[in-house]
Amino acid sequence: MNKNELATPIMIIALLILFIIFCNPIAMVGVGQRGVKVTLGVVSDQSFSEGIHFVTPFISKIVTMDVRTQKRSITTSVYTKDIQQAKISYVINYNLQPENAYKMYREVGNDYEDKILMPVVEGSIKDVIGKWNAQDLVANREQATSEILIKLQNHLKDNYINVTDFQITAINYSDVFERAIESKVTAEQDALKAKNKTVQIQEEAKQKLISAEAEAKSMAIRANALSQNKSLVEYEAVQKWDGKLPYYMLGNSVPFINIGSNGRNR
Repeated sequence: MNKNELATPIMIIALLILFIIFCNPIAMVGVGQRGVKVTLGVVSDQSFSEGIHFVTPFISKIVTMDVRTQKRSITTSVYTKDIQQAKISYVINYNLQPENAYKMYREVGNDYEDKILMPVVEGSIKDVIGKWNAQDLVANREQATSEILIKLQNHLKDNYINVTDFQITAINYSDVFERAIESKVTAEQDALKAKNKTVQIQEEAKQKLISAEAEAKSMAIRANALSQNKSLVEYEAVQKWDGKLPYYMLGNSVPFINIGSNGRNR
């Protein structure tokens, strides 16, 4: 093989390499991405999966879009129902729907987070937080979080975005309002303690009254029984007698208990 014959395949290979380098007919879609093919400004009607794809140089190209779960941590200022400014810190997890990546690129572009996602998130947070008074919001943060998540999912699913999680991580008010809440809570706790003490005193007085009424009824029953039965009077006297006879008796006095005929002096 002479030099001319050898030069021909080498030149072909070199031209092919130059063609690949400068014209780039091969497009790569990476892991966690979807490719959107654009041909002369027209977006294809499908999303290309991960791997190698061929395009027509100078006519077509493939734009890649990330469809992996994204996480954003943000703090925003909103107003509560009672016109208190609150700084809400939150975390949102979301991802672009893989099968609709080409629709998102066609209708919005690659910057859909700023154009679609964040305006909806901010609006949903303001709508939900605006329904709660400031103090109630702190106590019902989980419920407010759940309402915001449902609102986001329902609104964004038609905009080709899946919201997988949303969490309010912090609610901060002004220092003046925080101190006012603390003072109110302290006052409510003190009032509750005073109320409990009052209830305790009332209950103790009630128990004493019940006890006194029971004792009075008992005494009335006993007095009535004694007035109706003389022998019972003597029995009561025996119950109270300590067993000692008096040292002397005046006149013709008789013992306070009728001992009977067997008790005469002999």
